[in-house]
Parts: sequence; structure tokens; C-alpha cells
Amino acid sequence: MSERLAKFMARSGLCSRRDAEKYILEGRVTVNGEVVSIPAFNVEGSEQVLFDGEKLPETEKTRLWLYYKPAGLITTHKDEKNRPTVFDHLPPSLPRVMSVGRLDLNSEGLLLLTNNGDLSRALELPQNAWSRRYRVRVHGRVDVKKLAELEKGVTVEGVKYGKVMAVVDSTQGSNAWLSITLTEGKNREIRKLMKFIGLEVARLIRVSYGPFQLGNLKKGEIREVPQKVLKEQLGTRLEK
Repeated sequence: MSERLAKFMARSGLCSRRDAEKYILEGRVTVNGEVVSIPAFNVEGSEQVLFDGEKLPETEKTRLWLYYKPAGLITTHKDEKNRPTVFDHLPPSLPRVMSVGRLDLNSEGLLLLTNNGDLSRALELPQNAWSRRYRVRVHGRVDVKKLAELEKGVTVEGVKYGKVMAVVDSTQGSNAWLSITLTEGKNREIRKLMKFIGLEVARLIRVSYGPFQLGNLKKGEIREVPQKVLKEQLGTRLEK
């Protein structure tokens, strides 16, 4: 059964499907010795596919890991400012992996990692409507009415944000811990929304992504999701 070249490359764990399409357009991919520059190109899987003249990694079964990203690490494979990255701090025994979405430099908590670039992209898509839950320490006076307004969706500096659920867990003086749940996960969404209602984020921890939980992971710790659990939670996505 044939499939798009970009999908084939992503399943090898080399990169995401989006990056594969970019590499194809750049003329960096050959199939049986011929440069392919059109993403809408199908392969059967028996062809010799090379990227920059090198064979693709052997396609492995799809795997997923839970990682407690500490604050201070950037979620990218290479940073132009030479800041420490998540991937610099992973165990050397791990295969090449990519993240499902990102956590910004100063955020911490659950980051999903997978060896399947196609799966990584699929789990990021907004239409999956997977909720992300965070514990957020804020500084300032919490106005519960303003928190409630976030449930209706708001527009901040021309950017429209969907429904966000925010609940006060505890307060101490001018500090409070909130539980915040969202589904979109736009760039720095929580920080921008908190600023919009007059609060400053002091600490932001992601505690769940869809059905996957941070649980008792410690900072910097990584744990693989068992294949049985992976199949139960992802079902047909593993075959896409």
C-alpha cells in the first residue's frame, strides 16, 4: 500500500511530516536516486529513500514517553541563542524523538515525546480537542469574575482565544494557585491571558496532556508509556 513520501519519512522518526515536506521542496530527498521535489509523491516502502544522501532511520514501532521538563530548557533541537534544550538533557539511550507541542523556556511539567513525527503532528492538532491542564502560581489580586470571563473566550491584542477554565485552588496574601484547563495551547497562551486579567505568572506547571498525566514524575525524569496503554489511548492514530 502506497503512502505520501512525507508521511513515510515522518514514520521513520527522522522529522515531522511538516518538516519532511519542507525538505522535499528543498530538493534534499531522493527516491531510487532521483530527486523528488513535490510533496504529493507516493512510495510503496521498498524504494531507497535518502535524505541529504543518507538512509532514513529504520522504521520502529511507535513509542511515546512522558517527560518532566524543568524550567530553563527550550523545546527545540537546536537553538540559535545556544540556550540549553530539552533534547540536550535526554538519556543517550533514547532514540531520536520529537516533542508533541512545546513548553516555553520558563514553563515546566509534562512534555510528551515520540519517535514518530507523524504522530507528534497528529496529537498537536486542535481538532483532537485534547485538554491540557496546568497548575499556575500567580501574583496579584484574583478577580473570580474575570476568571469566569475566560470560559467564554476572549480576544487579546487581536488574537482570539477559545474557552479556558480557571479555578482558584488556594490563596496566600497576594499569591494564588490556579488550575487552568485549555484545549488550544496557543503560544504563551496562559501567560498572555493572566496578564490580560491583571495577574503575573510566577510558576507554570503542565500536569496533563489529554489522557496522559505527569503523576509522580520528578523534574528531568522520563518514563515510557507501555505499548498496551498506548494502544488503548491512541487506537487508530497509531496506524495513521
